[in-house]
Amino acid sequence: MALVTDGRFSGATHGTMIGHVSPEAAVGGTIALLRDGDTVVIDVKKRLLKVELSRNELLKRKRAWKPARPKYTHGVFAKYAKLVSSASEGAVCLAEGR
Repeated sequence: MALVTDGRFSGATHGTMIGHVSPEAAVGGTIALLRDGDTVVIDVKKRLLKVELSRNELLKRKRAWKPARPKYTHGVFAKYAKLVSSASEGAVCLAEGR
């Protein structure tokens, strides 16, 4: 059993872990394209993480992907969601208008 996430998993750090997958699902990263039943290969020794899908299938899913509607539309959480960068870029809040 493994946990693969593009978010935090505080308290769930036992066994095989993939701590962060980038780009995140929220911006259409490959993790957003996965479906129940897809096979994900994790080879810790080779430091390899891949999904067993053809390039054509991934492209088809990518074309059909739509971002989720924001959970928060106003207030501090909405501002944070709008302005924070990807974790792979430091997860920093960018100035508005940038």
